[in-house]
Amino acid sequence: MKAVRLEAVGSIALRDVPKPAPGPEDLLVRIEACGVCGTDRHLFHGEFPCRPPVTPGHEFSGIIEAVGSGVSGFSVGDRVTGDPNIACGRCGHCHAGRVNLCRNLNAIGIHRDGGFADYVLLPQKQAFRLPANLKPTHGAFCEPLACCLHGIDLAGIRPGASVVVLGGGVIGLVTVQLARLAGASTIILSTRQASRRALAEELGATATVDPGAGDVIDAISGPKGLVPGGVDVVLECAGVRDTVEQSMRIAKAGGTVIIVGVVPQGMKVEIEPFDLLFRELKVLGSFLNPFTHGRAAELIASGAIEIDRLISRQVPLEEAAAVIANPPAPGEVKVLVVPGRG
Repeated sequence: MKAVRLEAVGSIALRDVPKPAPGPEDLLVRIEACGVCGTDRHLFHGEFPCRPPVTPGHEFSGIIEAVGSGVSGFSVGDRVTGDPNIACGRCGHCHAGRVNLCRNLNAIGIHRDGGFADYVLLPQKQAFRLPANLKPTHGAFCEPLACCLHGIDLAGIRPGASVVVLGGGVIGLVTVQLARLAGASTIILSTRQASRRALAEELGATATVDPGAGDVIDAISGPKGLVPGGVDVVLECAGVRDTVEQSMRIAKAGGTVIIVGVVPQGMKVEIEPFDLLFRELKVLGSFLNPFTHGRAAELIASGAIEIDRLISRQVPLEEAAAVIANPPAPGEVKVLVVPGRG
């Protein structure tokens, strides 16, 4: 079969590899679609820890082609999505229900072969069934949606709350939709790209800000800003230094900041501890998707989340390595790798 292989930092290529055989508890899934995530680019550049050589791709869905001898509850032909984050179930974090912090976390597409391939092995405990009539491309959005759901859970958005989302990529645009579903009355998205700002307003943002047009902090929380004094919740979804630093200045006193965006390993930002203390800000990281993948699959199946307008383009496996190795194109939201499309 064909698979995209990250062979070392800065080295990625399409290769012929053996088709995997399912173990007793595994599903062999024929990939229908796998999303390119910013984390995949971090892996390529050595900015996020992984275990090469490995096939990346952690946002995938597909059709079960074979099942292991110990599998129950799934059948050949079922459409499934996979939670890529496999917790050990034995460490202290797992026993405390903090499976995303598992000391022995083993992630599909990071530590073991993932979805940028014709097939992937998926442990049955990580699988969630999707409707047979669901668009094949929609299942690949379950993993990013699950991560956004964790951020929303941590944020504790109440009906009528004011929310700022920093970053207009797929995570930011999904988070805008979830903030709307949570009942926020003011939802402001900040991103440089006009096409993403327009899309955000179509998806539920009540206002958008162009950080290239002036000071974002002043435009949102300044005396003449959209929400003078700051907002209840800021969700940082870009994973860059500027937006992380802005997030703590835009939240109001007593507000909450959630860092959802994946920042490059080793990146440093400036904070003023006195400001955090004096305004009693709550600043939390939101890591992965603890117990949210099933909810994400249900939301995708319900149609409550707009998906089609988030798909910028679909490419075959033959083009995936080049997509991962290069920055996103202007205005691009989500690229899906669809095996066999070429």
